[in-house]
Amino acid sequence: MSEPRELAVGRVGRPHGLDGSFYVTRPLVRALRPGARLRVGELERTIERRAGTDARPIIRLSGVVGREGAQALRGVELSIDRDSLPKLAEGEWWAHELAGLRVTAADGQIGTVREMIELPSCEALLVDTPEGAELIVPLVRDAVRRVDVQAGLVEVDAGFLSEE
Repeated sequence: MSEPRELAVGRVGRPHGLDGSFYVTRPLVRALRPGARLRVGELERTIERRAGTDARPIIRLSGVVGREGAQALRGVELSIDRDSLPKLAEGEWWAHELAGLRVTAADGQIGTVREMIELPSCEALLVDTPEGAELIVPLVRDAVRRVDVQAGLVEVDAGFLSEE
């Protein structure tokens, strides 16, 4: 089964101001940059302006006019073509690239990455084990020895595993 081409990057939140700008809820912040082409429901729009903070970004899209236009879109999912995501630095991955990877340690297979989560001090992988347990693997250099997205593998130091 192939991955969908579109990746959710947030949802239209409440309007901000009178020009059609709105808050983005559940944002994939790095994808929300001026000039990016987003799918908004069935329509394709371009981000004309980005303001706010990473925690509460505010964007204005082409074709969205006034506060009423933003309000009419409230709750609609925003998505982007995966190929148009900005390139990340060496040693960085998009969360969707890690979901489904096998997690191993020196003594064998640990489980499968369900998702990447944010902890107060770092990002981490939420891993499902074959026994049905959940493990948290912090995405820090001492805990994660190697990530190979092409091979579908994350190698970890078993000493850093913690049960949820």
